[in-house]
Amino acid sequence: MKLTIERTVYHAMLKAARRAAPLEACGLCGGKDGRVTQFYELTNADASAEHFGMKPEEQFAAIKDMRAKGIRMLAIWHSHPASPARMSEEDLRLAYTPGVIYLILSLLKPGKPDLRGFVLNGGNPDEISIVVGQ
Repeated sequence: MKLTIERTVYHAMLKAARRAAPLEACGLCGGKDGRVTQFYELTNADASAEHFGMKPEEQFAAIKDMRAKGIRMLAIWHSHPASPARMSEEDLRLAYTPGVIYLILSLLKPGKPDLRGFVLNGGNPDEISIVVGQ
């Protein structure tokens, strides 16, 4: 499995993660045919450096906008300001949405952000290929 993320979307995610640090940033990614074309930066209602919670009203607004644009939610995204781009136990426990990719952007190494994607298979995270496209 592969997910392509438009370069402008990747840079919007990176900017959001850096702006939110040391707290986690979060959001949704929309698109179609395995290509993310839209990024929705949402509020981390938990205001935490170790986990995130999205405001339902912001989630609903993002989904409504995706439907209006003829795209669907492909991924749930969040940052790890000071830990690797892997699904933590907390991430796994809170992974409620079936059929989406979980994107994690690590800022652990300054100047070298690390974006990884995961799908859940029987509750276990399987890493997928992420390509930042044009």
